[in-house]
Amino acid sequence: MEEIGHDDLGRLRSVLERSRELGLLGPGDVDRHVEHALAWAPLVPGSGRILDLGSGGGVPGLPLAMARPQCTFLLLDGSRTRIEVLREAVATLGLAGRVDVRADRAEVAGRDADLRGTFDVVVARSFGRPAVTAECAAPFLRVGGALLVSEPPTEPGEEGARWDAEGLLQLGLRLRSLHRQEGATIVELRQASPCPAEYPRPNGRPAKRPLF
Repeated sequence: MEEIGHDDLGRLRSVLERSRELGLLGPGDVDRHVEHALAWAPLVPGSGRILDLGSGGGVPGLPLAMARPQCTFLLLDGSRTRIEVLREAVATLGLAGRVDVRADRAEVAGRDADLRGTFDVVVARSFGRPAVTAECAAPFLRVGGALLVSEPPTEPGEEGARWDAEGLLQLGLRLRSLHRQEGATIVELRQASPCPAEYPRPNGRPAKRPLF
Protein backbone atom coordinates (compact mmCIF):
# COMPACT_ATOMS: atom_id res chain seq x y z
CA MET A 1 0.00 0.00 0.00
CA GLU A 2 3.03 2.27 0.49
CA GLU A 3 3.13 2.99 -3.26
CA ILE A 4 -0.13 4.95 -3.06
CA GLY A 5 -0.83 7.96 -0.83
CA HIS A 6 -3.44 7.73 1.91
CA ASP A 7 -6.01 9.99 0.23
CA ASP A 8 -5.54 8.31 -3.15
CA LEU A 9 -5.88 4.92 -1.51
CA GLY A 10 -9.20 5.98 0.01
CA ARG A 11 -10.53 7.00 -3.42
CA LEU A 12 -9.26 3.78 -4.94
CA ARG A 13 -11.01 1.71 -2.28
CA SER A 14 -14.22 3.62 -2.97
CA VAL A 15 -14.25 2.98 -6.73
CA LEU A 16 -13.35 -0.68 -6.28
CA GLU A 17 -16.10 -1.10 -3.69
CA ARG A 18 -18.53 0.20 -6.32
CA SER A 19 -17.15 -2.27 -8.87
CA ARG A 20 -17.68 -5.08 -6.41
CA GLU A 21 -21.24 -3.95 -5.62
CA LEU A 22 -21.96 -4.05 -9.36
CA GLY A 23 -20.57 -7.57 -9.63
CA LEU A 24 -17.50 -6.50 -11.60
CA LEU A 25 -14.94 -7.46 -8.97
CA GLY A 26 -14.51 -10.83 -7.33
CA PRO A 27 -15.29 -11.60 -3.70
CA GLY A 28 -12.99 -10.76 -0.84
CA ASP A 29 -11.84 -7.65 0.94
CA VAL A 30 -11.07 -4.75 -1.41
CA ASP A 31 -7.73 -4.22 0.31
CA ARG A 32 -6.71 -7.74 -0.72
CA HIS A 33 -7.49 -6.91 -4.35
CA VAL A 34 -5.35 -3.77 -4.06
CA GLU A 35 -2.50 -5.65 -2.39
CA HIS A 36 -2.59 -8.30 -5.12
CA ALA A 37 -2.50 -5.61 -7.82
CA LEU A 38 0.38 -3.74 -6.19
CA ALA A 39 2.38 -6.97 -6.01
CA TRP A 40 2.76 -6.51 -9.78
CA ALA A 41 4.26 -3.03 -9.41
CA PRO A 42 7.94 -4.10 -9.07
CA LEU A 43 7.63 -5.82 -12.47
CA VAL A 44 6.23 -2.71 -14.19
CA PRO A 45 8.79 -0.11 -15.37
CA GLY A 46 8.72 3.42 -14.03
CA SER A 47 7.73 4.74 -17.46
CA GLY A 48 6.19 3.29 -20.59
CA ARG A 49 2.90 2.22 -22.11
CA ILE A 50 0.90 -0.40 -20.23
CA LEU A 51 -2.19 -2.39 -21.29
CA ASP A 52 -4.58 -4.03 -18.83
CA LEU A 53 -6.10 -6.86 -20.87
CA GLY A 54 -9.67 -7.63 -19.83
CA SER A 55 -9.66 -4.94 -17.17
CA GLY A 56 -13.04 -5.90 -15.69
CA GLY A 57 -13.54 -4.04 -12.41
CA GLY A 58 -10.19 -2.26 -12.77
CA VAL A 59 -7.73 -4.65 -11.14
CA PRO A 60 -4.78 -4.61 -11.54
CA GLY A 61 -4.95 -1.64 -13.95
CA LEU A 62 -6.22 1.10 -11.65
CA PRO A 63 -3.91 0.40 -8.68
CA LEU A 64 -0.93 0.07 -11.02
CA ALA A 65 -1.80 3.34 -12.76
CA MET A 66 -1.74 5.08 -9.38
CA ALA A 67 1.51 3.40 -8.36
CA ARG A 68 3.24 4.24 -11.67
CA PRO A 69 2.42 7.92 -12.34
CA GLN A 70 4.94 8.23 -15.19
CA CYS A 71 3.28 5.44 -17.22
CA THR A 72 0.34 5.69 -19.58
CA PHE A 73 -2.32 2.99 -19.43
CA LEU A 74 -5.05 1.53 -21.60
CA LEU A 75 -7.81 -0.42 -19.85
CA LEU A 76 -9.33 -2.77 -22.43
CA ASP A 77 -12.52 -4.77 -21.93
CA GLY A 78 -15.13 -6.22 -24.24
CA SER A 79 -18.06 -5.16 -22.04
CA ARG A 80 -19.44 -1.66 -22.52
CA THR A 81 -21.00 -1.81 -19.06
CA ARG A 82 -17.64 -2.47 -17.43
CA ILE A 83 -15.99 0.20 -19.57
CA GLU A 84 -18.52 2.84 -18.47
CA VAL A 85 -17.77 2.02 -14.83
CA LEU A 86 -14.05 2.21 -15.57
CA ARG A 87 -14.45 5.60 -17.23
CA GLU A 88 -16.14 6.92 -14.10
CA ALA A 89 -13.40 5.41 -11.94
CA VAL A 90 -10.65 7.00 -14.04
CA ALA A 91 -12.31 10.40 -13.67
CA THR A 92 -12.85 9.98 -9.93
CA LEU A 93 -9.20 9.03 -9.41
CA GLY A 94 -7.90 11.94 -11.49
CA LEU A 95 -6.25 9.67 -14.03
CA ALA A 96 -7.98 10.93 -17.19
CA GLY A 97 -4.84 12.55 -18.59
CA ARG A 98 -2.88 9.32 -18.89
CA VAL A 99 -5.32 6.42 -18.55
CA ASP A 100 -7.60 5.60 -21.49
CA VAL A 101 -10.38 3.03 -21.61
CA ARG A 102 -11.66 1.14 -24.62
CA ALA A 103 -14.61 -1.16 -25.15
CA ASP A 104 -13.45 -3.76 -27.66
CA ARG A 105 -12.57 -7.40 -27.98
CA ALA A 106 -8.85 -8.09 -27.79
CA GLU A 107 -9.01 -9.89 -31.15
CA VAL A 108 -10.23 -6.66 -32.76
CA ALA A 109 -8.10 -4.15 -30.85
CA GLY A 110 -4.99 -6.24 -31.48
CA ARG A 111 -5.30 -5.48 -35.20
CA ASP A 112 -5.56 -1.71 -34.69
CA ALA A 113 -2.42 -0.15 -36.17
CA ASP A 114 -2.38 2.47 -33.40
CA LEU A 115 -2.18 -0.25 -30.74
CA ARG A 116 -0.35 -3.16 -32.35
CA GLY A 117 3.25 -3.55 -31.22
CA THR A 118 3.17 -0.37 -29.13
CA PHE A 119 3.01 -1.52 -25.50
CA ASP A 120 5.91 -2.09 -23.14
CA VAL A 121 3.87 -4.27 -20.77
CA VAL A 122 0.57 -6.15 -20.94
CA VAL A 123 -0.94 -7.27 -17.63
CA ALA A 124 -3.67 -9.91 -17.46
CA ARG A 125 -5.56 -11.16 -14.44
CA SER A 126 -8.20 -13.86 -14.99
CA PHE A 127 -8.41 -13.11 -18.71
CA GLY A 128 -8.45 -16.70 -19.91
CA ARG A 129 -6.43 -19.86 -20.37
CA PRO A 130 -2.71 -19.43 -21.11
CA ALA A 131 -3.06 -20.00 -24.87
CA VAL A 132 -5.91 -17.48 -25.12
CA THR A 133 -4.13 -14.88 -23.03
CA ALA A 134 -0.90 -15.26 -25.00
CA GLU A 135 -2.56 -14.99 -28.41
CA CYS A 136 -4.63 -11.97 -27.41
CA ALA A 137 -1.73 -10.19 -25.68
CA ALA A 138 1.23 -10.76 -28.02
CA PRO A 139 -0.01 -8.51 -30.87
CA PHE A 140 0.04 -5.49 -28.53
CA LEU A 141 3.63 -5.91 -27.36
CA ARG A 142 6.70 -4.29 -28.83
CA VAL A 143 9.73 -6.54 -29.23
CA GLY A 144 11.29 -6.80 -25.77
CA GLY A 145 7.99 -6.03 -24.06
CA ALA A 146 6.66 -8.12 -21.18
CA LEU A 147 3.45 -10.05 -20.67
CA LEU A 148 2.64 -10.42 -16.96
CA VAL A 149 -0.06 -12.93 -16.07
CA SER A 150 -1.52 -13.88 -12.69
CA GLU A 151 -0.95 -17.58 -12.06
CA PRO A 152 -2.51 -20.07 -9.66
CA PRO A 153 -0.14 -21.32 -6.94
CA THR A 154 2.25 -23.96 -8.25
CA GLU A 155 4.30 -26.71 -6.67
CA PRO A 156 8.11 -26.55 -6.87
CA GLY A 157 9.25 -27.88 -10.22
CA GLU A 158 5.94 -27.06 -11.93
CA GLU A 159 6.64 -23.39 -12.53
CA GLY A 160 5.47 -22.31 -15.96
CA ALA A 161 4.11 -25.77 -16.82
CA ARG A 162 0.90 -24.28 -18.25
CA TRP A 163 2.85 -22.37 -20.90
CA ASP A 164 3.91 -24.42 -23.91
CA ALA A 165 7.21 -23.20 -25.34
CA GLU A 166 6.45 -24.19 -28.94
CA GLY A 167 3.01 -22.62 -28.82
CA LEU A 168 4.45 -19.40 -27.42
CA LEU A 169 7.08 -19.25 -30.15
CA GLN A 170 4.33 -19.14 -32.78
CA LEU A 171 3.42 -15.76 -31.24
CA GLY A 172 7.00 -14.54 -30.80
CA LEU A 173 6.82 -15.06 -27.02
CA ARG A 174 9.25 -16.75 -24.66
CA LEU A 175 8.68 -17.73 -21.05
CA ARG A 176 11.13 -15.79 -18.92
CA SER A 177 10.45 -16.33 -15.21
CA LEU A 178 7.95 -16.83 -12.42
CA HIS A 179 7.66 -14.26 -9.65
CA ARG A 180 6.21 -14.94 -6.22
CA GLN A 181 5.34 -11.56 -4.80
CA GLU A 182 3.30 -10.82 -1.67
CA GLY A 183 0.00 -12.60 -2.21
CA ALA A 184 0.54 -13.10 -5.94
CA THR A 185 2.21 -15.50 -8.36
CA ILE A 186 3.00 -13.84 -11.68
CA VAL A 187 4.47 -15.41 -14.80
CA GLU A 188 6.59 -13.16 -17.00
CA LEU A 189 6.88 -13.73 -20.74
CA ARG A 190 8.88 -11.65 -23.20
CA GLN A 191 8.12 -10.69 -26.79
CA ALA A 192 11.26 -12.00 -28.45
CA SER A 193 10.17 -11.21 -32.01
CA PRO A 194 7.23 -9.40 -33.62
CA CYS A 195 3.92 -11.21 -33.35
CA PRO A 196 3.10 -12.66 -36.80
CA ALA A 197 0.44 -10.82 -38.78
CA GLU A 198 -2.02 -13.74 -38.68
CA TYR A 199 -2.53 -13.27 -34.94
CA PRO A 200 -4.81 -12.69 -33.23
CA ARG A 201 -7.25 -14.88 -35.11
CA PRO A 202 -10.89 -13.73 -35.49
CA ASN A 203 -13.26 -13.27 -32.56
CA GLY A 204 -13.58 -16.36 -30.41
CA ARG A 205 -11.12 -18.48 -32.42
CA PRO A 206 -8.29 -18.33 -29.84
CA ALA A 207 -10.60 -19.89 -27.24
CA LYS A 208 -12.26 -22.40 -29.56
CA ARG A 209 -9.04 -23.59 -31.20
CA PRO A 210 -6.21 -22.75 -28.77
CA LEU A 211 -2.64 -22.94 -30.00
CA PHE A 212 -1.69 -25.12 -27.02
